[in-house]
Amino acid sequence: MISSMTGYGRGEVTEEQITAVAEVRSVNSRYFEVTSKLPRTMSLRENEVKELLRAKFVRGKINVVLSITHENTNEVPLKINTTAAKSFYKLLNDLRKAVKIQEKIKLEHLLNFPEVIEINEFEKGDEREWLIAKESLNKALDEVVLMRRHEGGELLNDLLQRIKRIDEMIDQIETISRDRLPEERKRLEERVKELVNDQSVIDSNRLELEFALMVDKLDTTEECVRFRSHNKYFVKSFYNEEAAGRKLNFLTQEMNREANTIGAKANNAEIAHLVIVIKEELEKIREQLQNIE
Repeated sequence: MISSMTGYGRGEVTEEQITAVAEVRSVNSRYFEVTSKLPRTMSLRENEVKELLRAKFVRGKINVVLSITHENTNEVPLKINTTAAKSFYKLLNDLRKAVKIQEKIKLEHLLNFPEVIEINEFEKGDEREWLIAKESLNKALDEVVLMRRHEGGELLNDLLQRIKRIDEMIDQIETISRDRLPEERKRLEERVKELVNDQSVIDSNRLELEFALMVDKLDTTEECVRFRSHNKYFVKSFYNEEAAGRKLNFLTQEMNREANTIGAKANNAEIAHLVIVIKEELEKIREQLQNIE
């Protein structure tokens, strides 16, 4: 079943005095793009977050915001780099003396250096945080998937109606094309008779050949058959498990090509009008496909 690329999900999990909140937003994109805003304690988990998303989605621009809060702030997995703090303190003191500034070095000055406070990346606290964060993220992703599928269902109904309408117009074109051939044959015969005074000199074999050539130029049966084949494959692609967006875009291009060929061959006002309407429907389909994964 097709899915939209637009969705939103939120997941919140609280365990062991740790609360993780994940928000995921997804919008249209030709490719798979991920931007994430993670807490410092999760800074090395960016690739793991991306892999979680890649397992769910093929296309779309996806934004992830993850936050971690601790009820017991004493267990925040951060530590002071005492050596770095002393070095920066000495450096700032030397700078203060060099430029003869009277202001004393304060804690807020040292906190401007991110090296002073380090993350315990591989301590147990980080692993516990990650498990909770991953659970909240999976909850958010499940909501996004559900919303994308729901919107995909709405798009599916719209696309099915448009394909059905195009099929009906292709049937009309084929009928018009077939019914006008006897008229064209009669017109050709009358034209030849007007040009030739002595009817006995008319070569019936040559006349049949000319009519066959004319039929080949005017008959759109082959294009209509291919168009119906594209339509059937188009609808069938809706129900495949794999993402169908790119495939459907390609099929739309092929349908548009067949419509152009029909319009060029027909040389008929009624068919030309139907071709214009078909191309309008194809353009609306193409716009809708920009939302499909």
